[in-house]
Amino acid sequence: MVKVERSFPAPDSLAEEARKVDGKYDKPDVIERLKKDFHNKCYICEMKELQDPNVEHLLPHKNGKYPERKFDWENLFWSCSHCNGVKNNGKYDNGILDCCKDDPEKVLSFSLENDDVTITILDADNELQKRTAQLVTEIFSLKNTGMRIYRSDQRLKLLQKEMNVLYKQLEKLHKKPESKVIMRMIESLLRRESAFAAFKRCYVREHANEYPELQKYVKM
Repeated sequence: MVKVERSFPAPDSLAEEARKVDGKYDKPDVIERLKKDFHNKCYICEMKELQDPNVEHLLPHKNGKYPERKFDWENLFWSCSHCNGVKNNGKYDNGILDCCKDDPEKVLSFSLENDDVTITILDADNELQKRTAQLVTEIFSLKNTGMRIYRSDQRLKLLQKEMNVLYKQLEKLHKKPESKVIMRMIESLLRRESAFAAFKRCYVREHANEYPELQKYVKM
């Protein structure tokens, strides 16, 4: 999860649909803006080029029980169906970190060791941080249904693949530190717009002694 810059003002359809009894919050203008703002990347798992995108509510509207949340532009996020489904649990009803307002990289540390995803929080007493860390961990490891086993494993394998791409480029950089081509490739991998950016950026940040020349690409 990385910081996302939400565009304003809100899509016109939200105000129009909010006045209707059966208004929709996923009209074409909303979809287009969310897809662009979030770089067609799930804001939770960070998988790109979503084939199953959802318009997700940071704070649930509970089937219209909270209408002020249903059409609130700042409460709408771009997610995949897997993350939306996992987050649709009562323990997350009080919210997670809002990556459009707060920078998750400043309070969470993302790491991958073999097959294990670990999310460390800065403030052990912060409930938002704790819920966010738990959610991101579950996204890659929850196996309470057959489909979630498949989807969790799929995301873990994609994360591993993306991290391996970074590792290989870092190895090349060791051999050819003056290569501008390699530096451009690494810079691209470390952009917030890239897939699983939080994990890649955190790895480079935590290995600052090895890669001091890359720290300018992972500033928070």
